[in-house]
Amino acid sequence: MLDRILHDRYQLKSLLGHKTGRRTFLAQDLATQQHVVVKLMLFNVDFVWDDLKLFDREVEVLKSLGLAAIPQYLDSFEADTELGKGFALVQTYIEARSLQDWVESGRTFSESDIKEIAKKLLDILDYLHHRQPPVIHRDLKPSNILLGDRSGHQLGQVYLVDFGSVQTVVQGGTRTIVGTYGYMPPEQFGGQTTPASDLYALGATLIYLATGQHPDQLPQREMQILFEHHVNLSPSVVDWLKW
Repeated sequence: MLDRILHDRYQLKSLLGHKTGRRTFLAQDLATQQHVVVKLMLFNVDFVWDDLKLFDREVEVLKSLGLAAIPQYLDSFEADTELGKGFALVQTYIEARSLQDWVESGRTFSESDIKEIAKKLLDILDYLHHRQPPVIHRDLKPSNILLGDRSGHQLGQVYLVDFGSVQTVVQGGTRTIVGTYGYMPPEQFGGQTTPASDLYALGATLIYLATGQHPDQLPQREMQILFEHHVNLSPSVVDWLKW
């Protein structure tokens, strides 16, 4: 589908990601000449109705958000491609690498780096969780957090992306099970999520930055990640991450 033009406007340039029923492309907006991200949900053999529910929710949530650290909604439309019919969501493109890419390329993060990333992500979560109704990301992990290049002594801008699993909290929570093993809190395996579920995923992400290992690769006891012997952090930060 590369070089295909969708909606007479968006020319697909490269594939950014792929999972069941979805493809995410880097595209060029021919009207503005700017790079954008196009997310396609297709009605193919992999399609299930929960995919459409999550896609519609992502569109509606992004429309309602207005934070620079989150991709901005630009457009949505029906799409008819050689891979099948479906829907497309267009959002702003953020030129930054994911935390997972940074770690896999050999970058290490100091304690001050980890604390600064934590503060910036907590600001984003504070914004989401204080919406009415609260917005829970449900798939916060290193590959969904982008970090821009350093600027002088500044660490770089932090962004939270991929709202494809987002949930708006209603009384009684949700029963849809989504997320990534190692970063999901225990209650999420049962289909229940609260704003605290994102905080667990944030803690697991910070443990990954400190150890270079995904949480499911570390030893566990009674559903707690045993990471303290794999990090070089001050006792106060270790205790905070445990909490």
